[in-house]
Amino acid sequence: MYGFLYIVPTPIGNLGDITLRALEVLKSVSLILAEDTRTSGKLLKHYDISTPLRSYHMHNEHRILTQLVTRIKAGETMALISDAGTPGISDPGFLLIRECLKEGIEVNCLPGATALIPALVNSGFPTDRFVFEGFLPLKKGRQTRLKHLSEESRTLVFYESPHKILKTLGQFVEYFGGDRQISVSRELTKMYEETLRGTTSEILAHFENNPPKGELVLVVEGQK
Repeated sequence: MYGFLYIVPTPIGNLGDITLRALEVLKSVSLILAEDTRTSGKLLKHYDISTPLRSYHMHNEHRILTQLVTRIKAGETMALISDAGTPGISDPGFLLIRECLKEGIEVNCLPGATALIPALVNSGFPTDRFVFEGFLPLKKGRQTRLKHLSEESRTLVFYESPHKILKTLGQFVEYFGGDRQISVSRELTKMYEETLRGTTSEILAHFENNPPKGELVLVVEGQK
């Protein structure tokens, strides 16, 4: 019989946010595939989990994909985790999941931590219909994407790094307008967690004077 592949969300900051079921799975599998074994090693040590770790990230996933699938087909059960949050959501995971399903391997994704949902709910914008864009393209297609999204009536959710936040907010002012309402959450679940709300112009001015640290989630009100 084939083994299984578990997709296991891990905390985005506060280690207490992991689920009991996630801990059970991580202890029971034969191998844990981790985006960064050093980061994940701290989590496993905290919960006294001794399951072997192997690196699985964007730079090696194509190279080791077939090998991993072969091992699972031979009966091994593995868990895939990322540095934080749910694998496959702006993190490696899609290729392995697709290949496992193609080969008839059962994939089981556990519910758990992800940054976009707390930021979305906390924004105060409509949550019944929303668009998750993740990280915008760095160059090719970026302006075309922003132009298209400027007419989107649903709430928009983006991820951004602290190094690119000023560029992105400046483009939000340009394409969405300086009066469009936005909510920006950073350091979610951590000691210095904060959410800022205001217009795109106001939030841009704030970060120009207060360079942020940590990953950010940007939630933008849809076009009315």
